Amino acid sequence: MSLNKSYIISVLLLVSSPIASAESLRDPTLPGKGFAVVGHASQAQAQAMVLNSIVSSGNTAYAVINNKILSVGDSIEGQSIVKITPTYVSLSDGRKLTLFQAITER
Repeated sequence: MSLNKSYIISVLLLVSSPIASAESLRDPTLPGKGFAVVGHASQAQAQAMVLNSIVSSGNTAYAVINNKILSVGDSIEGQSIVKITPTYVSLSDGRKLTLFQAITER
């Protein structure tokens, strides 16, 4: 009976050892050492505007900027829309948001 106990104990030790070593392995999906999470977006990222599309209906033109439908005189991120053409939108700070050429060629 003591032979069976020692055999069972040795088998249990062998079986449990890979589990112990697997627990010490590092999760490959975790960020590497030195990874830092930035809490606030930089000012350039906060002011980035994307012109998604321009739609004209009669004499009225609408621009979709950052997925919001806007017309001349509306404001987005502190800037007013001054002009909407078929290819670009002018903002009150002098910036022009333009559509990609592939969109305007359709």
